[in-house]
Amino acid sequence: MEQYNYKRELKGVSDQWHKLILPDEIFGKTLPGLTDIRIFGITASNDTIEVPYLLRLTTEKISSKEIAFKTLNTSQNDKGYYFTFEIPTTEPITQIKLGFKQENFDWRIKLEGSQNLNDWFTIVENYRILSIKNEITDFQFTKLIFPSSKYRFFRLLVDSKEKPELTDANITQLVIRDGKFRNYPIKKFIIAEDRKKQETTIDIELQMPVPVSYLNIDVKDLFDYYRPITILHIYDSIKTEQGWKFSYNTLTSGTLNSIDKIGFKFGSTTVKKLKIIIHNLDNRPLTIDSIQVKGYEHELIVRFTEQASYFLAYGNKSSTRPLYDINLFTEKIPFDLTELTLGNEQTIKKSDIPLTEPLFKNKAWLWAIMSLIIIVLGWFSLKMIRKK
Repeated sequence: MEQYNYKRELKGVSDQWHKLILPDEIFGKTLPGLTDIRIFGITASNDTIEVPYLLRLTTEKISSKEIAFKTLNTSQNDKGYYFTFEIPTTEPITQIKLGFKQENFDWRIKLEGSQNLNDWFTIVENYRILSIKNEITDFQFTKLIFPSSKYRFFRLLVDSKEKPELTDANITQLVIRDGKFRNYPIKKFIIAEDRKKQETTIDIELQMPVPVSYLNIDVKDLFDYYRPITILHIYDSIKTEQGWKFSYNTLTSGTLNSIDKIGFKFGSTTVKKLKIIIHNLDNRPLTIDSIQVKGYEHELIVRFTEQASYFLAYGNKSSTRPLYDINLFTEKIPFDLTELTLGNEQTIKKSDIPLTEPLFKNKAWLWAIMSLIIIVLGWFSLKMIRKK
């Protein structure tokens, strides 16, 4: 354990399996990827044992099942164009993905459900679908997502003067088990406009280094927009005579648009400072209202086999990722696990390395010996000269 810088006592160990939620404060003191986290136990005979664990992020669990359907008919009236589908099973659906021959459109959709083709009930209305394709943009948003609905018949109404040429439709049942996010407060953020580059830059500083995997930007403007965006984080810095210079890594890139406002997800990365670059092209800059930064909870699934006092240890720059057997037998881990609590952080004291003492601690002794050597050499030199 002395190879690590910090430790926290584990409290509440009573079963073979437990889970431990990692606190935000430790991420700034660990290696990227948390490869230097260990759990040690001190037995009654003062032996040190290492305990295996499995690191898990509390991400969403998504499962989808495609539902078979039949297209019954298409029709038109003064309200628009209708497409009617029959679902021959009793499976509920949550999503319809539409494909059209047209490459550029901006339509409003109404979706209804019925059991008998006579009584129709509104599921969603005024739902916007959009497609843009030109020399600089290729964007499509044609996915309808709605609460789980169980009807035998579904009817789409497309509000369009032009006849939509429907090429395909995928109807699916989407089951999502929400992940557990932590909201990370922003210490400060600075917005700057570069008119020459036609860019808006947003520099964000969080209160401490934390694992970030989601970012959302709230835009105050009510008009439609579609802007390329890049999200970066600082991974290194160096101080020069001109000031600090930062090196950045890209977390993700995409489009900030007025249609799909679900935010940006990327691989969990421990960061403290972020940079957002919005490419405005020839458009006026957007008015940023607020920014949300989130990250998944990180939990350790731990297996105990002996009675001991247990500690979470971390902070070792030379450590590598541990290889434990339990990573290969995850199906044997119980579903319901009791959560452990952590004690306060303690700095691990290092054993003093014995230093080799110099022969002469006082420099006066060294000067005295050198003077004596010079005198002796001088005396021998004079004696040899007299003999000649």
